[in-house]
Amino acid sequence: MIQGRPGFFSLEGVDGSGKTTQLALLADRLRTMGREVVTVREPGGTPVSDKIRQLILSPENPIVPSAELLLFSAARAQLVAQVIQPALEAGKVVLADRFGWSTLAYQGYGRGMDFGPIRELFRIACGDVWPLHSFLLDLPIHSMRDRLAAGGRPADRMESESAPFFERVRLGYLSIAAENPDRFTVIDGGQAAETVQQAILSKLLPLL
Repeated sequence: MIQGRPGFFSLEGVDGSGKTTQLALLADRLRTMGREVVTVREPGGTPVSDKIRQLILSPENPIVPSAELLLFSAARAQLVAQVIQPALEAGKVVLADRFGWSTLAYQGYGRGMDFGPIRELFRIACGDVWPLHSFLLDLPIHSMRDRLAAGGRPADRMESESAPFFERVRLGYLSIAAENPDRFTVIDGGQAAETVQQAILSKLLPLL
């Protein structure tokens, strides 16, 4: 796997695990400490990537797994080139709501796609840009469903996948973290937001 870049961190986990909330809290905390912070989400973050996001997540678009993989990779390539790499070169901290690990979890474990081509697409899309450390917010699938239902908006194409699919994704994330213990911190995403934030900060701050 690509060596991690200093100052680049990602939050990973199934939909509804609290990544977006934690990203905002973390960015605010680091800014109060005087750090310049750039936040991004996948897919998205550039005009091209945002259009790809609309294609991928729209429920009316039937997308085969291979096309889904390529679309995610295209969005990532644009985001790395236009936003992430320039920010890191400028000495800023980059916080990502998902990055390449999510493709291994969703398209690899979830869709059952070969890891070899996925890793080759990482090389093409990311070059040497990869998170230094990632935080997996682990959440049981029944809790994920409850949180998404409480959100009050219609599920997108990915959120509408079956429970067995998300079980594979969750177990995939846990397997990835176990195989890369120096690059992952696994946190119970069902805890209070403040507790999760402290767990993230206790690992992230020394890495800065």
